[in-house]
Amino acid sequence: MKILLVIPVCLSVILSSCAQKPHPCRSPPLLEGKLGLLVPGEKLRLYEKFYYDAIGQNIRVIAYGKEDNKTIFADRLLLFREGVSYEIHHHNKTCVKSALKVPFVPIEVPLDAHFQHQMVLGSSSRPGEGLLVNNWEGTASQTKENYFMSFTEFGCLPLYLVYFTEKMDVSSMTSFFDLVNGIEDPEAFIPPSFCDSLKLLEAKDDNVKNLFKALL
Repeated sequence: MKILLVIPVCLSVILSSCAQKPHPCRSPPLLEGKLGLLVPGEKLRLYEKFYYDAIGQNIRVIAYGKEDNKTIFADRLLLFREGVSYEIHHHNKTCVKSALKVPFVPIEVPLDAHFQHQMVLGSSSRPGEGLLVNNWEGTASQTKENYFMSFTEFGCLPLYLVYFTEKMDVSSMTSFFDLVNGIEDPEAFIPPSFCDSLKLLEAKDDNVKNLFKALL
């Protein structure tokens, strides 16, 4: 009789531990926030404000930073469903309108990512002093680079993303902060009026991939 009682308890413990294991997740479909990007090999440091719309498949990135000793400012609007990319130059009210031929990929933990461990950023001593996060690792299917990423347990919000080369050299590091669910600016994905009459140029895949990589 004791054995029969122990078996259900053991099964309950096993099922409970399996149910608690984190699974790959997808971030909220409407998101805006800021990120810091470091690409050591290119001596590139960027600080970006981004707007992310997985429903309409749109991304807006306003970036400021340095490449070597050169100051960089960029305002990019990527409309994936329309297949159009805008480089917006506000200082002289000009635009570069290019074809966008890369697929939209949502901000998410890939389904083939391997769960590493769960931890608390900060302290778990008192409520509100820590943040529960899940750490993942894997290999990007397109670039074949290894990655390490951290997402919050609740809300599936991105925190850190690090890419490694085959020799385990860091190729890029991205940190996310000040994230907000939803899009506060309703015109974030509307190109300025001075971009309307432009002809569509050939795609600049390299530039698009660099910006897109910073946003997962």
